[in-house]
Amino acid sequence: MMQFSRWYLKSAAAVGGTIVLLLVVAIAVLGPLYLHTGPFDLVARPFLPPSGDHLLGTDMLGRDIAAEIAYGGRTSLLIGLTSTLLSVVAGSLIKTIAGYYGGRVDDALMRLTEFFQTIPFFIFAILLVAVLTPSVKSVVIAIAVVSWPPMARLVRAEFLSMRRREFVQASIGLGMSDMRVIFRHILPNCLTSMIVTASLMFATAILTESALSFLGLGDPNAMSWGLMVGAGRDFLQRAPELCVFPGLAIMITVLAINLVGEGINDALNPRLRER
Repeated sequence: MMQFSRWYLKSAAAVGGTIVLLLVVAIAVLGPLYLHTGPFDLVARPFLPPSGDHLLGTDMLGRDIAAEIAYGGRTSLLIGLTSTLLSVVAGSLIKTIAGYYGGRVDDALMRLTEFFQTIPFFIFAILLVAVLTPSVKSVVIAIAVVSWPPMARLVRAEFLSMRRREFVQASIGLGMSDMRVIFRHILPNCLTSMIVTASLMFATAILTESALSFLGLGDPNAMSWGLMVGAGRDFLQRAPELCVFPGLAIMITVLAINLVGEGINDALNPRLRER
């Protein structure tokens, strides 16, 4: 752990991304406590400029933009994190079985993975949300369903490689159970690639949620950055800040997550550390 921290802190981009990401999380968690207003509350006249009472001004309905950004961050981060965790668990379990046992099981699960990969993921997500009716739950399910194949293929490749290693063959020869071999000896050696891939999936999930909300397929009762951009697009000429502020929030958050993911990859990959 100490070695990882030392290599991670050597990357200025990774440290900067971590600081920005922590700041975004702090705004999402603590912002609503400071602002004392809900994201849908009509607090003043529409299109007010930034002031002491309204840090980022008000939107076309007189809602506080700062409160919308804070609550929108909660929604976007929650959906992104939850859907990523579901994708990682589903993809890992499916391809753990496929990569370890191989044979017909592997063939069947590979065909299932390939079927999901043949469908454009965003169109598939739109279809799922439309069928399930727009809500936070349906958006999480839709993003998780379309996001698991990359993780599954990664875990399968890692397991196929690890399955042939001498220490795994020795464990099997000593009579260890399949579950013990998988979860004690193989899976921990795959965590590096899984963590890096999961960080990229997290960023993609936030972008996907924002795009769905922009199209009106997000939860209408939950404020999100994509919903803010979609609602403000009709007022770009009069009040471009309605789209600029949430757009910047999306861009900064996704960039910070990518920087953190690259920093983790550099710190955990010995070949990259040698450069």
